[in-house]
Amino acid sequence: MSEELIKKVEAEVREFFSKLGFEIEMKISRKDNAFKIDIQSRESQELVGEKGKTLLEIQHLLNAILKKKMGSEIFVDLDIAGYKERKIRYLRELARSVADEVALTKKERILEPMPAYERRIIHLELASRPDVTTESIGKEPKRRVVIKPYP
Repeated sequence: MSEELIKKVEAEVREFFSKLGFEIEMKISRKDNAFKIDIQSRESQELVGEKGKTLLEIQHLLNAILKKKMGSEIFVDLDIAGYKERKIRYLRELARSVADEVALTKKERILEPMPAYERRIIHLELASRPDVTTESIGKEPKRRVVIKPYP
């Protein structure tokens, strides 16, 4: 069933991008009901969009389509041309760097507004550090992470 489900998901994703007029190369892997899909295309920049917004919207649409067509809880984690992977690496480095600064200066830092999944990366990266604490403040879409020295 696992290989069959992967082929169904792959076919749906290919059809989705084909209907949009994009030629893609795809790698797909599965863990439980989550599918990691890596897309390569000549139009990768267009598919990623400004600050990854188009990528997130495409992922949201694919998840809705697959849930409706396959009638089960399937989740797609979409990456295009390695954008999301690079962004995650950057956010983790940013979190560590700012946390080091906060621990040294004992002054909190407020990061730029970011979407929930990016804030979560910051929180998770710093969760095990005993010298700083994090919290999110503000309202969407201007919600931010605050990194504070631990009292």
